[in-house]
Amino acid sequence: MATNDDEDEVAGIVAGVVGGIALCVAAVYFGGGGFSKYPPVAVAEIMPVGEALAKVYFGVDDAKLHSEDMAVVARTMAALAANPKAIVLLSGFHDPSGDPKHNAELASARAQSVRDALVAGGVAALRVKFRKPESTVGSGSPEEGRRVEIRVQ
Repeated sequence: MATNDDEDEVAGIVAGVVGGIALCVAAVYFGGGGFSKYPPVAVAEIMPVGEALAKVYFGVDDAKLHSEDMAVVARTMAALAANPKAIVLLSGFHDPSGDPKHNAELASARAQSVRDALVAGGVAALRVKFRKPESTVGSGSPEEGRRVEIRVQ
């Protein structure tokens, strides 16, 4: 027969598991600060070829795609359909101001947002590759430091 201590231990474990699940669901539902419904993809050491097919611009400290960005996703998907052996190379950028670690994480999250939209649209996740987040240097608009470049190569 189970003792009160055993029952308390089981109740504690169940409460911990239920609490953990609730936190995960809340994180996914509310944006999750970097959670993605697709698994992370390793950063590739693939050199970009040619000009970017498209650029997606983000707001300050923001990594969410907006409805107007779906046209860029559609153009990318069309380019992939025309070349079934091609990959998508995503390069996230950030400016040199602020905390470098946060900036690199934000640039990566932005690229993952683009990847998530492509995969949700039917692009195989294996066809999407990431470059290491890059910092913009020199002159240019602040928006250039908050972009993801998309190349189909």
